[in-house]
Amino acid sequence: MNPPASSHPEPDPDLAKVLWSFADVLREDGVSGIEYVEQLACLILLKVAHEHSHRPLNPVDVIGYDTWAEIRWTDRQNQLTRYEETLDHLANRPGNLGMLFRKAQNRISDPAKLSRLIDLVDSYRWSRTDSTGRGAVFEALLARLTADTKTGAGQFYTPRPLIEAIVQCVQPGVGDTIIDPACGTGGFLTKSFEYLVEHFPPGVTPAERARLTNGAFGGTELVDATARLATMNLVLHGLTRADAQPMITVGDALAQPPTRHATLVLTAPPFGRRSTIAGETYAYYRPDFWAETGNRQLNFLQHVHSLLQLNGRAAVVVPDNVLFEGGAGEHVRRRLLDACDVHTLLRLPPGVFYATGLKTNVLFFDKAAPRPDGRPSTKQLWVYDLRSHRPAPTKTTMLTSAEYDDFVSAYRPGRPRSERVESHVFRSFNVEDLLARDRTNFDLLAADLPDDPFAPAEPEADLHHMAQEITSELRSALEELTALTEALQLYGAHGDGPDRGSAT
Repeated sequence: MNPPASSHPEPDPDLAKVLWSFADVLREDGVSGIEYVEQLACLILLKVAHEHSHRPLNPVDVIGYDTWAEIRWTDRQNQLTRYEETLDHLANRPGNLGMLFRKAQNRISDPAKLSRLIDLVDSYRWSRTDSTGRGAVFEALLARLTADTKTGAGQFYTPRPLIEAIVQCVQPGVGDTIIDPACGTGGFLTKSFEYLVEHFPPGVTPAERARLTNGAFGGTELVDATARLATMNLVLHGLTRADAQPMITVGDALAQPPTRHATLVLTAPPFGRRSTIAGETYAYYRPDFWAETGNRQLNFLQHVHSLLQLNGRAAVVVPDNVLFEGGAGEHVRRRLLDACDVHTLLRLPPGVFYATGLKTNVLFFDKAAPRPDGRPSTKQLWVYDLRSHRPAPTKTTMLTSAEYDDFVSAYRPGRPRSERVESHVFRSFNVEDLLARDRTNFDLLAADLPDDPFAPAEPEADLHHMAQEITSELRSALEELTALTEALQLYGAHGDGPDRGSAT
């Protein structure tokens, strides 16, 4: 039986719209969308702490003093200074408080505009609604933030309808340890938490409930500002408290083998193809990795395998190059087929993510015990084709939850995969056929089998879609050429050393 549709309340459209409209006011002063949401996150947290400390029943003081009242009732001329002093003070606090205010800086230099924003946050009682409602408002702001193309904010935001579909497929349980090693704004963690709350099985003990906010979740994020947004998202969703220990670790998840393991890994690693330091590509030398490569997605795929407990399961968003890249890519795919049950591949249309034309996929696999006969753990890879015969999404025609429903239904969550049914968009490929393919590539679509009995009639040519595909390929080729040009920049016309013909 498929899980019911989400009953989460929609974000308050008026509040989200009003809060975001102030971003346009600050943009005139050079404050970007991401900087605005950072400031808003800090102020909202202080207001929430104020409300919790003044509850008539069970008041909770998570900060130790009423910072919001001090800032709110300071005269306008000194309000900005008091706010900045508060940020500096809280940055040194332990736990989530330190995470939330770590390296936080005031970006609003105009005292009058800062005062107006404080009044705006103060006008809304954040504790009036439950944590899901508060979280929905913040999610609405994060969604609007992805349109801020100048800051590339969309790189750490995975579309929530896609996350909800993935979570429905993997069905997190109260006994799971759920980790996202590239957590961005925390979408996989918050949506998994919401799913768990909605699907509590009968007989859940108080200890199991308590574990959901203390031990069941974890994440890693490379950038302080993004980790701050993720932590704020978790706090507003009720997944953690401001005075608790951080669930998010700031750092490079690939730097060393994991010390904590998961039964469920859900992640969408950053899409940059190469790991670089000072402009130079480098590989991670880890004893638990199958191959040394500078391709970040291949490294994350290996890291997820290391992160999983035996019989753990994973869903990883990967760009197309992970499916067909040769060399290290082929080696990683072969080892993954051998060590894991790589059972499902969702082919997404270009444009689902922030980068126009970027082609992505979701790879589902379970970490299996070695088979006694020595054969690969993978038996069949089911490919769901959400890409063919449909126009690419745009900013105004993004995929909605309803458009993932057919995939979730075909996946048959919680049911044996032997009950899956083939169709013109959902086909299975034997592991022997995968291993025999050139470079063991997974670049498969549902109609790739010959004599396809499910093949629909040939559609009329979609010239707009064809143009989009050509544009995407040209853009990819231009990026590769640009990278090659930069790499050769230091060499002379004969390629025998740095070009010394330039003026000194």
